Amino acid sequence: MSASSFRQPTGPELEIMQVLWEHQPTTVKFVHEQLIQQREVGYTTILKQMQRMSEKGMITRVKEGKQHLYSASFSETQIQQSLYDKLVKTAFKGSPMQLVMHALGKNETSKQELDELQQWLNQQKNSEKK
Repeated sequence: MSASSFRQPTGPELEIMQVLWEHQPTTVKFVHEQLIQQREVGYTTILKQMQRMSEKGMITRVKEGKQHLYSASFSETQIQQSLYDKLVKTAFKGSPMQLVMHALGKNETSKQELDELQQWLNQQKNSEKK
């Protein structure tokens, strides 16, 4: 199953996935402990959400002794690519350049970030010449 073959993850699902990407395999209890540092959320809410995510194939569950250990079914890069593809296609009419221009125009961009962008552009230009 590819990352784009399931429904796009919701915000709360992405929060769970981020914990799993950093600490997998892990328990619902650990995920809950991480998420309550960011916002108030009940243990049973996280449990139910992770059970649904497992049913959808977004995460896997393995029983180890009395515990269930969860892991992400897809890498962070796969999910980012899937979300990026959908965003560019739907909100920016298939134009990555429109997305970049929108992002740069809406936020304060530091000199360091602009320098990094310029360095990347120079690398792209140089690689085209070869």
